[in-house]
Amino acid sequence: MRLVVISGRSGSGKSTALNVLEDAGFFCIDNLPAYLLPALISETHANSSPEHERLAVCIDARNNSHSLSEFPHVMKAIPEELDTSIIYLDAADSRLIQRFSETRRKHPLSNQHTALQEAIINERRVLQPIANIADLTIDTSKLTYHELRDFINKEVAQQSNNQMTVLFQSFGFKHGSPSYADMIFDLRCLPNPHWVTSLRSQTGLDAGVREFLEGEQDVDEMLNDITAYLERWLPRFLANNRSYTTVAIGCTGGQHRSVYLADKLFQHFEEHFDHVQIRHRELE
Repeated sequence: MRLVVISGRSGSGKSTALNVLEDAGFFCIDNLPAYLLPALISETHANSSPEHERLAVCIDARNNSHSLSEFPHVMKAIPEELDTSIIYLDAADSRLIQRFSETRRKHPLSNQHTALQEAIINERRVLQPIANIADLTIDTSKLTYHELRDFINKEVAQQSNNQMTVLFQSFGFKHGSPSYADMIFDLRCLPNPHWVTSLRSQTGLDAGVREFLEGEQDVDEMLNDITAYLERWLPRFLANNRSYTTVAIGCTGGQHRSVYLADKLFQHFEEHFDHVQIRHRELE
């Protein structure tokens, strides 16, 4: 049996995530009181049926604060043999305010004495016990509705917890580093193809840029060092029952050096792990 717990701040995309899981065949329950989760699991086990083999529940700030503070203890009551993932969605405060302004919906923690901005800040505090133990945190600030659906479908709906998904993501520091990354490697000290006029419009996937970087000793040494580090420590993450590990590779613009090294790492580690993925944020 597989259990996915969806949580996060209001406006971050929890309903979208739950809808994707329902479309993928999960039995979904929204706004479940946290203290009822062990009983639900027990009942589901006792009355096992094919449609309940994959279960997704949303537990968020609509619970009372005491239930949320006790959530880590609730999770300890879940049988260890259960395939369990906790997915936490969040976004920048300004983006959440914008979304509520656009939809004109009422925030669950706002009232005549609590303004929207204060409610959004308070919500982060009350959900911190869940955020602290999440297997995967997704920052939806820059994701469109369709991008979030695609991400949930690929990374959560189809993923079994008995294997770890390793995601290599290139990015540009000038556009901000990914907040959900587990590791970030900075390549800005390496020779930059951007300053070669003929290579400026190309990417790290093109032959010209690859030939330029392959001829640089610092690039080879950086690649070897990162590879050696990950070869040692990724298995430790897997042994610690991690479901997802995101390795972010950054350069200035996210077009040349980071794309090249992320692709090289992807090619190397897809031979070591069953679930290895590649994303080039700025190229997408």
